[in-house]
Amino acid sequence: MWTFIHIIDWLLWIFIAPSVMYVSFYALVSLFPSRTSKHKYQTSDIKHQTSTFLILFPAYKEDCVIIHSVQQFLESSYPKELYHIGVISDHMQEETNERLRKLPISILTPQFKKSSKAKALQYAIENTDKLYDYVIIMDADNVVLPEFLEQVNASCQQGYQAIQCHRCAKNCDNDVAVLDGISEEINNTIFRKAHNSIGLSSALIGSGMCFDYKWFKENVYNLTTAGEDRELEGLLLRQGKYIHYEADIHVFDEKVSNKENFQKQRLRWMTAQIQSLFNMLPYIPKAIITGNIDYLDKTIQQTLIPRSMLIVFTFMFAFLVTLLSWQWGIKWWLLFLFICLSLYVSTPKKLRSHSVFGKIVSLPELVWKMVLNILKIDHKNTDFIHTTHNK
Repeated sequence: MWTFIHIIDWLLWIFIAPSVMYVSFYALVSLFPSRTSKHKYQTSDIKHQTSTFLILFPAYKEDCVIIHSVQQFLESSYPKELYHIGVISDHMQEETNERLRKLPISILTPQFKKSSKAKALQYAIENTDKLYDYVIIMDADNVVLPEFLEQVNASCQQGYQAIQCHRCAKNCDNDVAVLDGISEEINNTIFRKAHNSIGLSSALIGSGMCFDYKWFKENVYNLTTAGEDRELEGLLLRQGKYIHYEADIHVFDEKVSNKENFQKQRLRWMTAQIQSLFNMLPYIPKAIITGNIDYLDKTIQQTLIPRSMLIVFTFMFAFLVTLLSWQWGIKWWLLFLFICLSLYVSTPKKLRSHSVFGKIVSLPELVWKMVLNILKIDHKNTDFIHTTHNK
């Protein structure tokens, strides 16, 4: 009986430990200075002093936030003739559409029977005749500073074909929103800053993304799931294209502020993660043969256990196993220590306050909702899971 329990103990540890070690490694990497990236594509015809941009706002039932976001973007200090905003209005109210039509933008109103962000982006590109240098993808609730396009343009002049801007929280009105914002910043540290610092590609995040327009137009029709950002990552990395992270170019994003929206958001993310893993696995042999470390690393990311679950699970197993045998429990307490230290150093200093860490009491319930999501994951499901915004 004790032998059986010990085997189960080790199997669980072996299952969880790789995720902790992955996060710990990149948390450590983030403490060291970044090296200058060598992953720039060289071509003589892209070195414009000022690039032209198409900014796309896919908006599914986003009546309460889209107008404010667009109005904020129109305050850009970038030359007006060099950028254009397109809103893909999907199932929004006619009153909202009429207000949008009064602004100097384009508004598209597709009638999707089955909506998704990927379909909205495909529809927008299909209905855009003018050629641009770059396309920027925003969420309906995103707002930016007036100098945003000038900053993105400066980055584009370095020759990057794919750029992920620094998405950060614009609201911290309750415990859930604060924890969601901290989670985003930890992601920025581990999956973006740390990866770039050792020459690997940043992860994409769904908005605040900038792509070479020609590349995006050629590849957007390959998107088929609700995890379009992960699909874009896979396409870029299979083609050997580097994703650059701009930590100093901010995109302010509304964080989920109630537990129901948190659960729906995480279900969408977890489903997209599983779908991405299935999509990426067939290309692993080629990545190994060609030495595509970026692609292999990205595939490993799709197997990681969510960090909030790691905190709760490692503590829970450490406590329970220690009750059986303190010697058995040591390896679990080490995992718990590693994940806690890793998340601490990955959290920006301004967020490491007592008031913030006091909000962790909400974490167990949120993790329980994520566990319940596991039962709902369907890797074949492409339905768009919408989260509502506060008015």
